Amino acid sequence: MAKNVIVGQSGGPTAVINSSLAGVFKTAKDLGADKVYGMRHGIQGFLEKKIVDMSEKIRTDLDLELLKRTPSAFLGSCRYKLPEINDNKELYDKIFEILNEYEITAFFYIGGNDSMDTIKKLSDYAIVINSPIRFMGVPKTIDNDLAVTDHTPGFGSAAKYIASVTKEVIRDGLVYDIKNVTVIEIMGRNAGWLTGAAALAKCEDCEGVDMIYLPELPFDVDSFVEKVGALLEKKNSVVVAVSEGIKTAEGEYVFELTNHTEYVDSFGHKQLSGTARYLATLVSEKFGCKSRTVELSTLQRCAGHLTSRVDITEAYQVGGSAVKAAFAGDTGKMVILKRDSDDPYICTTDLYDVHKIANIEKKVPMEWITEDGTNVTQDFVNYTRPLIQAELTPIMITGQPRHIVVDMN
Repeated sequence: MAKNVIVGQSGGPTAVINSSLAGVFKTAKDLGADKVYGMRHGIQGFLEKKIVDMSEKIRTDLDLELLKRTPSAFLGSCRYKLPEINDNKELYDKIFEILNEYEITAFFYIGGNDSMDTIKKLSDYAIVINSPIRFMGVPKTIDNDLAVTDHTPGFGSAAKYIASVTKEVIRDGLVYDIKNVTVIEIMGRNAGWLTGAAALAKCEDCEGVDMIYLPELPFDVDSFVEKVGALLEKKNSVVVAVSEGIKTAEGEYVFELTNHTEYVDSFGHKQLSGTARYLATLVSEKFGCKSRTVELSTLQRCAGHLTSRVDITEAYQVGGSAVKAAFAGDTGKMVILKRDSDDPYICTTDLYDVHKIANIEKKVPMEWITEDGTNVTQDFVNYTRPLIQAELTPIMITGQPRHIVVDMN
């Protein structure tokens, strides 16, 4: 039987997800794979047989290097949740028919929680039908909310971008001798890892943000306004970082306290936007000061020009480790990162049962949030800072980053 493998990307992209794809591709070829296929738009595209031969797209070492340094998902992504096996066995039969048609021996899926759910279900059905195909999860998410793994590839680069931009925003707020408040809105539905990264802006040449609000704790609007007022009495420029997913004690998203357009995806997730805008307007009306909103939005996950070398290297490693594990006979597992030391930073890869990872959300530990709920502790900073170290600059052409972009429709 041909040693063909297939790989897909799912969920929100990151600045380094393609480095994991490169790791899967290069390692599979080095270990003797005949074909490395790519799913166009994840499992959803796979069901429509949108499958490409990666060797026709990545022909040279330069192509591979460009792939590592290209942000977003080269193969395209999707947000498609497989039904429970007993609810639609016909769909699973179709998936395995396609896998057998392409003589696939190993299936790799690069993604977060929902993607690991896909690996869990497919590996379970393989057991049901006695299929020898192996299924491996490759971790990815800027949200850093996957269980068991110390951190996820993608988080480090997003944290580096957030810390860097936050530092620049703080500097900008000091320009004029007037009272002003800036509210920075950072991604994070239920976990505040990204928002907490704003704390890294504090260093010898920057006083850092004044307050940080994570979704792990209920948000009190009145208390927030009171604290901002107290800060304005002491200084001219106040900068606050808030997670887009902060909720009131009653469970209502803060952005829902004002007029908003509601969009819900296939997983039932509301699109979160407008939290900072609401709070900035509230403060301006209360204190008559200038206020502004900074929504980092998708920039957090696609800023390939400010990639962490640690992050992009680990992304490549987890992709390669998944292939090695599958070729050694493992299935139904996800590659995890294990931290051995903060200083010097040492991290290795390992494997873990995907059933104990899928659909489990890792939040910021409560002991890493200050008692008053308006910042993160030094332990959080010590955990995050090693992940943003060093840079891998883009390959620049005519003054701009060069990406590998191939029409694969």
